[in-house]
Amino acid sequence: MSGGPEPLIQLDGVNKHYDGAQALRDASFSVAKGEVHALVGENGAGKSTLSKIIAGAVQPDAATVRWRGEPVRISSPIAAQRLGIGIVFQELDLFPNLSIAENIVIGNVRMERSPWVNRKELSRFCAAHLEQVGLAASPWTLVRDLPIAHMQLVAIARALSFDARLILMDEPTSSLADDAVDRLFALIRRLRSAGVSVVYVSHKMKEIFEIADRITVLRDGSTIGTRNAADTNIDEIIGMMVGRAIGSESLAPSGPPGEVVLSAAGVTTQKLRGVTFDLHRGEILGVAGLVGAGRSELGAALFGLDPIRGGSVHLNGREFHPRSPADAIRRRFGLLPEDRKLQGLMMQMSVLENTSIAILGRLARWSFLSHSREKGVAMPVLQRMALKSASPEAGVSSLSGGNQQKVLLAKWLLTNPDVLFLDDPTRGIDVGAKRDIYHIIQDLAGQGKGVLFVSSELPELLQCCHRILVLREGRNMGIVDARTATQEQIMKLATAEPVAA
Repeated sequence: MSGGPEPLIQLDGVNKHYDGAQALRDASFSVAKGEVHALVGENGAGKSTLSKIIAGAVQPDAATVRWRGEPVRISSPIAAQRLGIGIVFQELDLFPNLSIAENIVIGNVRMERSPWVNRKELSRFCAAHLEQVGLAASPWTLVRDLPIAHMQLVAIARALSFDARLILMDEPTSSLADDAVDRLFALIRRLRSAGVSVVYVSHKMKEIFEIADRITVLRDGSTIGTRNAADTNIDEIIGMMVGRAIGSESLAPSGPPGEVVLSAAGVTTQKLRGVTFDLHRGEILGVAGLVGAGRSELGAALFGLDPIRGGSVHLNGREFHPRSPADAIRRRFGLLPEDRKLQGLMMQMSVLENTSIAILGRLARWSFLSHSREKGVAMPVLQRMALKSASPEAGVSSLSGGNQQKVLLAKWLLTNPDVLFLDDPTRGIDVGAKRDIYHIIQDLAGQGKGVLFVSSELPELLQCCHRILVLREGRNMGIVDARTATQEQIMKLATAEPVAA
């Protein structure tokens, strides 16, 4: 679209630093009216920072911004909303104790201010936007009662309710099943046809080439270039992002599996129905299934978060029935949760504090924590993760989503678990950082650890795992060999009707 109509928004000379780290360096970016423009780059490249600057959530150190050709200063999210700019954050900024309707209308300049709440009017206002995103839920459902995929749809509905002319979507499909992704793409195409522009931030190359008109690549805070999606390919974009080729060979460690380290027989909880499997030392066992299949619920049961009502679990040959997460950690079982912000990290604490928090008992002497000892234990692991951070003392909230995920993984590596349950560990991670994490998982298996690897991306499971457990509605649908299985085979199992017991 270069050489076409005047951009809807144009940014030049954008600079921003956090705690001494330069997030953006003279970056530039423009979006035309009625186009889907993908913004891509490795973790720490500046994608989220640039998006937040456009949305008024972050103020740049320096920038020239034009909206419809006129210079503007987007001083706040309300100022962005008044221009016609909405954003769906990767880390959802919803109020869990409020209803869907309240989340959609709070701070919404399109809603008239009144001391009284007109529930009928709120329901009418919200219903159309919920229907747009395909969310069949009462507007008065509390957000905390929704699965994360539905929370993401609420955030998109809220952005649509602003009557935005530009919507920024930061990893919008990271928690959506395939059918929800299809609905989202259909919605984006309708918005484009209506002249609404979409900035689409994602690490999923297949999605980008399916939905985007143009692609802009950031690297180390600088704009590397913009390409028409029809005139480029995945290899060129990845080369611009990381400056190196990314292979696709199997990453599952070779060699025969060891003894059984974790055995589950007929595990039943409020949401699981007789789940059975064995996990061997040195094995990466994938866990596949659609949203609501019970993948996260399996991790919660094994980690002592959800009570096991039936069946048995054995870890290292001994009965394993943790009373709490602390008990599970003591018995060398770790869980990396799906939502790093709400369940995994202390966002107000530093990188170092988040890394060491699970092993403070080992680091303390006479009830006092040795900072030098803490740093000595944590830094080698953080360096191994290729973490991009100004310093170990930097707030974890200042990191990109991918680097936050690396801190969370580093925390669990320090506990030295025999079994590690990874719940979608590469959600929102760029291709280069994914590769780093794949190799760390491979190293864990090579050390004889057992790894349970949940992912919404079937190619990832096929590439990284030895076997794949497929769940549907809390039930075992089968275990397949990742070396010979296909995506079609896994999807057939994930969508098949369970056989009655």
